[in-house]
Amino acid sequence: MESGTLLSGGQRALIRESWQRLSGSPVQHGLVLFTRLFDLDPELLPLFQYNCKQFASPQECLSAPEFLDHIRKVMLVIDAAVSHLENLSCLEEYLCNLGKKHQAVGVKVESFSTVGESLLYMLEKCLGAAFSPDVREAWSKLYGAVVKAMRRGWDTLPEGD
Repeated sequence: MESGTLLSGGQRALIRESWQRLSGSPVQHGLVLFTRLFDLDPELLPLFQYNCKQFASPQECLSAPEFLDHIRKVMLVIDAAVSHLENLSCLEEYLCNLGKKHQAVGVKVESFSTVGESLLYMLEKCLGAAFSPDVREAWSKLYGAVVKAMRRGWDTLPEGD
């Protein structure tokens, strides 16, 4: 995870500035992200169950305390990536393990592109005019690096698992 070559100094500044605008309300912004995710791919809803309880609707899921905890965790991972823009490689092992956990609960690698679309949607909706093409490109690069590290979690599982 070569963050030095991945993102320019200007891109890192754009990411930090835009994230700072959102970091005060992580759950609120996370709800925008996950609402969009379920709109784009309702098939992901069954992956989210707590105490063997299936949610009947995205709205039920989005209001469950356990899911709100999941949103907080997702936003913390984004925050960690933003906080370590100069040295994303220090998150490599954590993200790889996070990938393994997502695979274990049935997440498909292909779903990460939908999550990426949802992240960009959330940034656009919550930043408004401050969401420029340059901001989009910077976040896309950062998200791509995070997903690449998480995908290593799939790649490192032994055959048959």
